[in-house]
Amino acid sequence: MHQTDDNKQTNLPRRRTLLAAALTLALAAPGIARSRQLAQVWKDPTCGCCKDWIAHLQAAGFEVQASDTGNAAARARLGIPQKYGSCHTALIGGYAIEGHVPATDIQRLLRAAPRAIGLAAPGMPVGSPGMDGPAYGGRKDAYEVLLIGLDGTSTIYRSYR
Repeated sequence: MHQTDDNKQTNLPRRRTLLAAALTLALAAPGIARSRQLAQVWKDPTCGCCKDWIAHLQAAGFEVQASDTGNAAARARLGIPQKYGSCHTALIGGYAIEGHVPATDIQRLLRAAPRAIGLAAPGMPVGSPGMDGPAYGGRKDAYEVLLIGLDGTSTIYRSYR
């Protein structure tokens, strides 16, 4: 069937409206089409900064299941060398996440999907997610998020200065 130029011009505003609506929906609600990524977290039951990091993950769209059993066994089971240790350990999308790793770095890891154990922010760097509450008075220490390779070695994934 042949469309006249008048029909094309009549349909053009409708197509633009539909395209704009689809684009708006895609940008405004990226999680609607897919389920939330599950984050299993192991921590001590009294760890306040762990709870704050969990809130950071939830605000970034992760679904969190927390276990108040400590994290040493989970860290060992997931293959994270002790030298990268922190106060909580997570399993997200098949990757181990150790410590106060920002959600943006986790999301980047999940998109890139490298062959690795996961990410770590060793220690408890002040200013990192969960270690950034009012008690720290706005202090932000420099720290690095490390990509832990399958052989247990690490490379800098992102530096925070």
